[in-house]
Amino acid sequence: MIKKIIDKLLGKRGTQPVFGKRREIGASEHGIDPSLVDRRAVDVVQTLQEAGYEAYIVGGAVRDLLLGLRPKDFDVATDATPEQVKGLFRRAFIIGRRFRIVHVVYGRGREHEVIEVSTFRAYMDHAAAEQVAGNERTSKSELVGMKHAVDSSGRVLRDNVWGPQDEDAARRDFTVNAMYYDPATQIVVDYHSGFKDAGKRVLRMIGDPATRYREDPVRIIRAVRFAAKLSGLGFKLEIQTAKPIKESRALLADVPQSRLFDEMLKLLQTGHALATVEQLQKLGLARGIYPLLDLVVERAAGPFVQAALEDTDRRVGEGKPVAPSFLLACVLWSDVREGWAQRQKKQHAHPALQDAIDDVFNARIGDVSGRGKLAADMREIWMMQPRFDKRVGSAPFGLVDQPRFRAGFDFMRLRADTGEVEEVLADWWEDFSLANDELRRDMVDQIREEQSRQRARAPLRRAAPRDEAVADDASPVGHVSADEGSSAPKKRRRRRRSGARKPGDGAPDMQA
Repeated sequence: MIKKIIDKLLGKRGTQPVFGKRREIGASEHGIDPSLVDRRAVDVVQTLQEAGYEAYIVGGAVRDLLLGLRPKDFDVATDATPEQVKGLFRRAFIIGRRFRIVHVVYGRGREHEVIEVSTFRAYMDHAAAEQVAGNERTSKSELVGMKHAVDSSGRVLRDNVWGPQDEDAARRDFTVNAMYYDPATQIVVDYHSGFKDAGKRVLRMIGDPATRYREDPVRIIRAVRFAAKLSGLGFKLEIQTAKPIKESRALLADVPQSRLFDEMLKLLQTGHALATVEQLQKLGLARGIYPLLDLVVERAAGPFVQAALEDTDRRVGEGKPVAPSFLLACVLWSDVREGWAQRQKKQHAHPALQDAIDDVFNARIGDVSGRGKLAADMREIWMMQPRFDKRVGSAPFGLVDQPRFRAGFDFMRLRADTGEVEEVLADWWEDFSLANDELRRDMVDQIREEQSRQRARAPLRRAAPRDEAVADDASPVGHVSADEGSSAPKKRRRRRRSGARKPGDGAPDMQA
């Protein structure tokens, strides 16, 4: 305490960085195409400016605009407080406790768009923050009214002290993500040579990298994510930024598992999952960030997981939604399949699969995901797989109407693409899912007739002499009597069409 008082009297501010010198870059120099800027982001900036506040588009959107790309997301930074921002927009919501920000919402349903608005934050020395004994959950009453607080491990629980723009820029991670763009004047504001680094395709940490990683170890993961995302454009981590990463990896042990889980999902769902695996291996982080991520890296070279990663990247590139449940179901499928096979030696197929899934959740995921929707979706994808083998009776009609059918089918299609199941099965289900009701009934009837012929031929093959068996194999129909080959199957078909189903209809459960 005495040292802090002395430092304050001497004008020292702990580990305060150099805030940089403001540089304004005009349109003729930066060359940003205004048509690439989302009109809703422009509307937010304009509304704030007309109310007398400073406001800019900020972060990765500015970087992408400088590169001639159309950003997917737009963030706005302003000197207005969250309450002041909320008061200017009809549909605006203050969210977050640790970092209070405002979501300004445009549109409704799936077409809605969110512009995230943050207030300029002061650069704070976390060593001077208020401390609480517990964590975010156990210290809620203590945290009421606090603007800058850390828990016993040093994790920042509250960081809502507003400040000037230059300090806000110093808080950001990389120079290329710390620029501000005013769509009204078309000026880019740069404090840390981000414009120059963007031109040189360099990812450089603001301030001393080792210090910044200690302040927030998750910056290690962010470095990997941005290096992977921008590698296709020629970006590389600056040497001094990359050098401390491997040694700083141990700092991640103090980060809550739930946060690491969320950061892992970001790594795998930005459309650069394969590049992320490459960067993790390159930076010596193939192991040690998060156990499930270690498994992804370990299995990425396998045909099935590699196909899943490629499919995820493709969908993101095409602007299609991706679900973490699908990718994680692919990564853990070999564990489920092996456990299922072992359990079927003592159990029936269905309960064996359920128990195998429980074993995998306990061993690989634990309670981090909360066993909520993500786990439920994974379970549904896995439990659906043996149902694809049943293509007679009412089973196909019921399966195709399941809400998660498409995810289950896409999973099965990947299995077919990598040789785990026959492609003809995947092709049949794709045709069935796109067919009308009449064609679907015809497809089911055809499968039922094929299975009836197979059952009729089977006992004859077992009883026939060797020469007759050879003749039977050579014949397209087989040696089947009129009663066996015509009358009996017709009677079975009539019974099934009338609604009566015999036990055992359909193919046996999938053998994993």
